[in-house]
Amino acid sequence: MFTPNPRHEEGLFYLLAAIGGLVSAVGVAAALYMEHFGHVVTGMNNQIVWGLPHVFAIFLIVAASGVLNVASMGSVFGRVLYKPRAPLSGLLGLAMMSGGLAVIMLDLGRADRAMVAATHVNLTSVFGWNMILYPVFYAFVAVYLWTMMERRMNPYSKVAGLATFIWRVVLTSGTGSIFAFLVARQAYGSALLAPMFIIMSFSWGLAVFIVVQATMYAWNGMSLPPLILKRLKNLLATFVAAVLYLTAVLHLVNAYFAKNIAFEFFILFDSEFAGAFWIGQVLIGSLLPLALLFHPATRTKALWVNIAALLVIIGAYFQLHVFIVGGQAFPLDIFPGYEVKSSFFDGAVDHYSASLPEILLAFGGLGIAFTMTTIGVRVLHFLPQDDLADLEAAGSITD
Repeated sequence: MFTPNPRHEEGLFYLLAAIGGLVSAVGVAAALYMEHFGHVVTGMNNQIVWGLPHVFAIFLIVAASGVLNVASMGSVFGRVLYKPRAPLSGLLGLAMMSGGLAVIMLDLGRADRAMVAATHVNLTSVFGWNMILYPVFYAFVAVYLWTMMERRMNPYSKVAGLATFIWRVVLTSGTGSIFAFLVARQAYGSALLAPMFIIMSFSWGLAVFIVVQATMYAWNGMSLPPLILKRLKNLLATFVAAVLYLTAVLHLVNAYFAKNIAFEFFILFDSEFAGAFWIGQVLIGSLLPLALLFHPATRTKALWVNIAALLVIIGAYFQLHVFIVGGQAFPLDIFPGYEVKSSFFDGAVDHYSASLPEILLAFGGLGIAFTMTTIGVRVLHFLPQDDLADLEAAGSITD
């Protein structure tokens, strides 16, 4: 059995924490630069108002909700093999949510105005709902972690887990509803987006968890038990297939309505986003991971399962890029049946290219999540410790 060198581990921890802190600081500096000079220094304009930072932020927020599915499997649904992974799941949820919200707040242009939204909540706005959804999410997850890590609070773990599970479904539905209620954009305005965001959160969150867990096991010279690898692999494959199915349904439903046919042709075949959809989202993010997760030569190998999870994460970027940026690039149909011309390029397809400050801000959110996870794992010892008796009872040895 490999025994890690404590001095080497300590040095590696400080190195990783320093890298994460540096990336986070650079992201904050980029946000201050954009705050000072205005959004004119970004690639965004009057038509495309959500760019690369929002793509990264939405991924982190949606995945933060989904990564808690691992904890729910153990506490709420009684799957004993997932219980040792519940604390790490909660930590990742808090870290990724913090990174995502930081990017959105810093990308708004006037982050200081958030206090106005917090003290004057507009319940008629989906954005206003978020001022309630996100803080309560933190409270639920914090209590959930307390019940899992404090022995005398263990009897309340299932209740806390159930409350967290319900709330994160509500939260992800709210995130999807932000787009679902935007009826002015042909890319959005569909009731399918709420359940689709929930399934995407399950898929992306589990993919992130698999990669982080594998990194932690490799860091400590450990290997994941085959039974747990099999369970996680099957669960990930199910979620990836569900996302692919709902994506197909969403585009078929849109194409059924005459008013959306032009947009569907644009996004799928006749734009710069077509390649990102078919190659990035469908091939890299869905079909290749499914092939790796089901093929007999790769489905039992931890390396290939981790690669499949990484491909799912890469595919998530392409999916959100096509969905968010592509959905805004297509011109608004302000007056159906009429051609609109003005000095504001109404009726014209727009283009977007992220500027350096946007890129740095986007990666700054990842840096915040990475730093919080690195410090949390080091200080609170979130490394999953599997019970041999549980594995035997589940059949990993007798089988």
